[in-house]
Amino acid sequence: MTRILPLIAAGAALLIAAPAHAQGAADYPNKAVKVVVTVPAGGGVDTVTRIITERLRQKLGQPFVIENRGGAGGNIAAEFVYNSEPDGYTLMASQPAPITTNVVLYKKLNFDPTKFAPVALMSSIPNTLLVKNDLPAKTVQEFMAYVKANPGKLNYASQGPGTTSHLTAELFNKVAGTKMTHVPYKGTGPALNDLVAGHVDLIFMQLESALRLHQGGKAHILAVTTEKRISALPNIPTMAEAGVKDFVSDTWNAISAPPGTPAAIVNKLNAAINEVLKMPEVAEHFKKLNLEPGGGSPQDMAKVVKSDTDRWGAVIREAKVPQI
Repeated sequence: MTRILPLIAAGAALLIAAPAHAQGAADYPNKAVKVVVTVPAGGGVDTVTRIITERLRQKLGQPFVIENRGGAGGNIAAEFVYNSEPDGYTLMASQPAPITTNVVLYKKLNFDPTKFAPVALMSSIPNTLLVKNDLPAKTVQEFMAYVKANPGKLNYASQGPGTTSHLTAELFNKVAGTKMTHVPYKGTGPALNDLVAGHVDLIFMQLESALRLHQGGKAHILAVTTEKRISALPNIPTMAEAGVKDFVSDTWNAISAPPGTPAAIVNKLNAAINEVLKMPEVAEHFKKLNLEPGGGSPQDMAKVVKSDTDRWGAVIREAKVPQI
């Protein structure tokens, strides 16, 4: 009998613990949630995260506190979140790099990108082919002919090694069979300043920044790199329409949770984010920023992460982008 009593006690403890765990997900969140953003305040990811988290606060009844930990391509924030308690009270808002390409670009990471729990995609951002005004090519077809006639002579800017602007140009080189010279910059501002000044010939740039220059007459968008035309530029063709097949490039912002975060909490956050994305005021915000809403299930996000990791990883290896 004395040997049975401990077993009975252990069983009772399990019965008590199971409802408690379920209740933990049911009343989540019951305190402030920290959202660690992988870029400095004011960046694209930061802006989208603030739009979403303000509505999450309204919907879930607890503060969602933004903490910016920019640097090292998002790795500083990613490492912090990776090692945080997997209880749903520390989340990461990021661009693709920390959970996709950084594993290929960096010699060493102190976290495993594949172990994060995908929560939801917040938004996607179209990319464009933006060229300096005096480039002797006014259409993609003319651009293709010009770049092929001048192998290695055209300089393309990027926001830095391994960024979407860099990898998109290398994907273009691969798909189109062209050769262009990479000129990396430290961020968007310096790259666009030199494009406007005519020091570089082109950049594959996110729509919002490119559109301002295009509409201001300071540079020219030749094409969008999405599967379909975008409403902000109805007269600008896609690359596919211009004859460049198998060339699609966009970027996105997403919420991830530490490895081991309970599925019930992930699913509750996912459902709330999807509801927020359907709000008319959020749709209006996104329209002004030329963003497409994300959404979908955690499994949908996982598929996007894997697809981008495979696609851009192949580009990095083929272009022999040096590791950092």
